Amino acid sequence: MNQELINRLPSLKGRTKAELLEILQREEFGYLPPAPLSVTAEEIKRDKRFFGGKAHLISLRLCVKADFGEFAFPVYYTLPMKTEKPVPAFIHVNFTDLVPDKYQPTEEIVDQGYATLTFCYKDVTSDDGDYTNGLAGVLYPDGEPEGERMGKIAMWAWAAMRVMDYAMTLPELDHGRISVVGHSRLGKTALLAGAMDERFYCAFSNDSGCGGAAIARENTGERVADICKLFPYWFCRKYHTFAQNEESMPYDQHFLLAANYPNRVYVASGIEDTWACPPNEFLACVAAGEYYREQGSVGFIHEGDFPATEHPLHEGRIAYHVREGSHFLSRRDWNYFIQYLNAQK
Repeated sequence: MNQELINRLPSLKGRTKAELLEILQREEFGYLPPAPLSVTAEEIKRDKRFFGGKAHLISLRLCVKADFGEFAFPVYYTLPMKTEKPVPAFIHVNFTDLVPDKYQPTEEIVDQGYATLTFCYKDVTSDDGDYTNGLAGVLYPDGEPEGERMGKIAMWAWAAMRVMDYAMTLPELDHGRISVVGHSRLGKTALLAGAMDERFYCAFSNDSGCGGAAIARENTGERVADICKLFPYWFCRKYHTFAQNEESMPYDQHFLLAANYPNRVYVASGIEDTWACPPNEFLACVAAGEYYREQGSVGFIHEGDFPATEHPLHEGRIAYHVREGSHFLSRRDWNYFIQYLNAQK
C-alpha cells in the first residue's frame, strides 16, 4: 500500500459534508440544481409475465417539473413478485435501455429478491458536447455551460436522484434500502448521486477510475489530462485546470467517497482494468475510511495491502473488491454487491 501517497493527500480531517460537496461541485462536477417541484410517472406498458411470471417489467415515462423547466425520460422498473414486500432495489444508471442487459443480469437480481429501476443515461442527455438536448437543453437554453455550471456526469446523477424521488412513492419498495449503481463514467455518476442524496442506502461504483473512485495523484492509468481531452463535457470547466497538474488539486477522489457519509459506498475494480488504476481506487477507500472513523462510524476494514482478486472486503461501511477480468460490469460484480447488502441486514 502506498502510505506515502496517502499521507500527502489533501486532508479530510475536520471537514463537514457540506464542505466536501461544495469542493466537489466547484472543482469537478459543477453545481447541481435543487430538487424539482414535482416528479410523476406515466405507465406506458406492463409485462406481468416477465421471466415466466417471476417479475413485472413496467415501462415508465418519468416527468420532472422544476423551476428551470420540464423534461421527461424513460425508466424501466422490474419488480419481483415471488418475494415478501417491501423489497430492496437498485437504481441502475445504464448504457442502454435493455432489460436485461449485458451489464444488468436482471433475472439473477430478481431471483435474489431485488427490484431494479433502470434508465439509459443518453435518454437524459447525450454523451457529447451538445448541450441543446434533453436535460442539458432545458438547463442551458443558450447551449453552453460556463464556469462552474455542471457537466454531463452531474446531469446524469441528478436524473438518478429523480428516479429516487419516484421510488420513494412506491410502497412495495423498502425505502431505506435503495442503492444506486453505475459502471465506468456511470460509476462516477453513482458516486456523485450517493454523495448528493442521502436517501441512497449505498452507492456502487464499478471501474470508475479517473474522476471517480481512483486517486488522481500518481495515477498510472487515465490521468486528468486524458479524460479532459476525450470527455471535456463530463465536468465543469474548473476541472480542466488540473490537467497535467494533479498535485495542485485542493482535493482528490477520496473526497468523493467520503462525501457519501453517513451511508455506504462500494468500489469495485477489475484487475486487468489498468486504465482505471485499481490500486488507486483501493487507496481512495483507505483514505475515505479515515473520514468515516473520524465521524464515529465503521470505515474501511482491510489488512493494509492491496487485496487478492476475488476476496471482497465487506466488513465496513466502505467496501471494495477486485475481481479477475477487465473493464466490465459482470454478474460476479452484481453478486458481490448483493452479498454485501445481504450482510448488512
